[in-house]
Amino acid sequence: MPVEFTLLEWFVYYLIAINMVAFFAFMTDKVLAENGGWRLSEASLLGWAFAGGTLGAYAARSLLRHKTRKEPFSNRLHAIACIQVIAFATLMLWFTTR
Repeated sequence: MPVEFTLLEWFVYYLIAINMVAFFAFMTDKVLAENGGWRLSEASLLGWAFAGGTLGAYAARSLLRHKTRKEPFSNRLHAIACIQVIAFATLMLWFTTR
């Protein structure tokens, strides 16, 4: 019997996966920084956050102490988080008032 997923379930699985990718991207950049290797671009790190990996990005920053004082990177990450919170609140309001 095939398993069927709802849209919400797919979205939750997507968020879990993208946050893991964002966390490991930050971790990879940290290791490369410590070893003097080629680094991941800030744009790619912010891109993973923008794609939904903001929690993974914040977790990696906190646990690995990576990119915590870097400007304007921090401001851009905070802006992405604010946009996502506003979008989430708007969607929740829209779905609950229909």
